[in-house]
Amino acid sequence: MSSNIGTAVETTDKVSSHLHPTGSFDVEDHPVPTGREEIWRFTPLKRLRGALEVAATDDSDGILAAAYDVQSPRDAIVSTLAPGVAPRGAALVPSDRAAAAASAGTEQALRISVPADTELAEPVRIVVKGAADRRSNAHYVLDVGAHSRATLVLDHVGSGIHTGNLEVIVGDGADVRVVSIQAWDDDAVHLGQHEARVGRDARYRHVAVTFGGDLVRLNSNVHYAGPGGDATLLGLYFADAGQHLEHRLFVDHNEPRTKSNVDYKGALQGDGAHTVWIGDVLIRKVAEGIETYESNRNLVLTDGCRADSVPNLEIETGEIVGAGHASTTGRFDDEQLFYLQSRGISEDEARRLVVHGFFADIIRKIGIPEVEQRLLADVEAELAKNVGTPAVISQ
Repeated sequence: MSSNIGTAVETTDKVSSHLHPTGSFDVEDHPVPTGREEIWRFTPLKRLRGALEVAATDDSDGILAAAYDVQSPRDAIVSTLAPGVAPRGAALVPSDRAAAAASAGTEQALRISVPADTELAEPVRIVVKGAADRRSNAHYVLDVGAHSRATLVLDHVGSGIHTGNLEVIVGDGADVRVVSIQAWDDDAVHLGQHEARVGRDARYRHVAVTFGGDLVRLNSNVHYAGPGGDATLLGLYFADAGQHLEHRLFVDHNEPRTKSNVDYKGALQGDGAHTVWIGDVLIRKVAEGIETYESNRNLVLTDGCRADSVPNLEIETGEIVGAGHASTTGRFDDEQLFYLQSRGISEDEARRLVVHGFFADIIRKIGIPEVEQRLLADVEAELAKNVGTPAVISQ
């Protein structure tokens, strides 16, 4: 278990956080990291395969670096945005070099707009299929008008080196759900930033699911455009041997009477499996009456794994309803296993049941039946890779 609580000293609009430097679209404002920087110290830089450099999407020799399949309901409007054309950049300013490189390498952002007072009957679905050894860049803008309801499912499959940004503009009173699935092949590299601006009395739910890829690093951030906004950030990840899966979250309570809840769960198995979860909540001086809680739980299934979990609270005002965090990393619950085995269930099957139960509460919150069924099947497939190899954890 690891935790860190700090108190920010800045009370202006600038974010005073060593975990979140001032953002910029200029790549040169984000120096090439050495690994000693706080925001990069967990990331194996040698495995990034050039993802931090500005490079155009490699569609040479008639092969697409990434194919995009966009399925949109009738009431959603699909268009494109050039760099500097609003609302591109209205919610997201790159917080690291990878995000700046993604934006610089994307000539036309994909914009999905939902008019005010509109409820989409079906989710917007974007499937990104990468090609091996090819660099691709992406920038998406989901712009949802006031008092509307919309869901976006962003699905990453295939291979390659991918940098991608998603900015979500949640209008006043709107209800928006985003599900991002990282189901890459084992050799893929993916760096991304997802940023949401949540309007007055609006609701936003972001779900990050990462099972695939050699190295995945995803920043999921939220800030508010008015009081009363409510943000929920959920995540589940399953790391196998040699995988590096890194999730970094930042909730900026810059408006009063806002809420946030963060709940991430991860499982690890196989030699060299490594997960990183960094959760940071900044409560500004103006953010009176807010409520926030963040939780990260990790289940280690075999020996040779490493889970880094660092929750942070940066508090500038004591006039809040509540703020807290929790972080745990451990092996199977022996009592649960004993209970199941005492009723005639084999050890392997008991382990499967425990892991399914560990993930089930978050999967049920997604609210898209076909996605929930797919994830349950993915968990089962992951478990089949290391049946009968229990974790050994020194106390």
